[in-house]
Amino acid sequence: MTCMLAIIQWRGAAAGEERGSMEVEQVLHMKEGTGKASYANNSKFQERATAMVKKILEESIQELYSGEQPEHLMLADLGCSSGPNALTMLAEIIAMVDNTCQSLNLKLPEFQVFLNDLPGNDFNTMFKSLPNLWKKLKKLKERDSEVACFISATPGSFYKRLFPRNCLHLIYSVYAVHWLSQVPRGLEGEDGLALNKGNLNIGKACQPQVHKAYHDQFEKDFTLFLSLRSQELVLGGRMVLTMPGNVDSKEPSTLWMLFSMALNDMVLQGLIEKEKVDAYNLPLYRASPGEVKKLIEDEGSFTLHQLSTVNLKWENQKLLADGMRAVLEPLLAAAFGVAVMDELFHRYEETARDYMATEQVETVNLVISMSRKS
Repeated sequence: MTCMLAIIQWRGAAAGEERGSMEVEQVLHMKEGTGKASYANNSKFQERATAMVKKILEESIQELYSGEQPEHLMLADLGCSSGPNALTMLAEIIAMVDNTCQSLNLKLPEFQVFLNDLPGNDFNTMFKSLPNLWKKLKKLKERDSEVACFISATPGSFYKRLFPRNCLHLIYSVYAVHWLSQVPRGLEGEDGLALNKGNLNIGKACQPQVHKAYHDQFEKDFTLFLSLRSQELVLGGRMVLTMPGNVDSKEPSTLWMLFSMALNDMVLQGLIEKEKVDAYNLPLYRASPGEVKKLIEDEGSFTLHQLSTVNLKWENQKLLADGMRAVLEPLLAAAFGVAVMDELFHRYEETARDYMATEQVETVNLVISMSRKS
């Protein structure tokens, strides 16, 4: 088996980049390292989301090989993060390709894999688990020759071009594309005061302007994302996305509602400044299936093969709080300070415990499969 780690490839920021995008890129990353609170040790929920797309990925690979039969298969994982899920999924994709090649009596291709995330991502922690990938690849049946897999890190925003034109055969992404390129504009009134006071995201009683600002930013970002990926994929190349969504994007997320409750409780006790909470908005959007379908059709570069929703339940408040801390602590610490993080997530866990005593907490997931039009 050959498995090589290439030199990290850097795509610098484009000239004239908006300040808001730069700010998000600098602070948006999962909790680094392998400690108790790290993303590497608290990404089980994302692992379950990854499992949802296995069948769709397998179908995409089979469809890809029904046309082109590349000797070198180029793959990109967008928003790979720092936990074990990216390499686990890669091993499964290689096994799927192996099964497809066996059924067609084809030689296994060489694999070039690009692992992408923002520059602040902890790529080192992920690469330390490469020996586990090699062990999994060794279990593949040796037919013609060894498994040749070449892995590169590609730091940069996926709201910019990341790869040469017409080079990728498969793009996949799990729990990444719901992140916006920046906090939406239009979340302040003409008087300069915050319109979304007390909410981290779209709240239950938020003004219509708040939802419109988030919707417009997602529309701009997702349309750009599709256009960029269509340039990087080969004709007929496949893309599979999984991201948190909602049946109705105007409906608030229970996850963010519980966070807002915990933050506002700390405001009342003088532990966090009210002005900071009122002015803070998370740069993410949970789109509805209808919104995603319309944007794919309007952008025009892709044929949509599947768009479905799957609900995943959070098992208990401890897993929920630890999972949210692994994802959000770097962002929230930059806004409210490192000193209050322990107290904030302790209160979040308590708030979630009280809520989950009578209600379920679920995340609606959108699973999307498409191919670049010929």
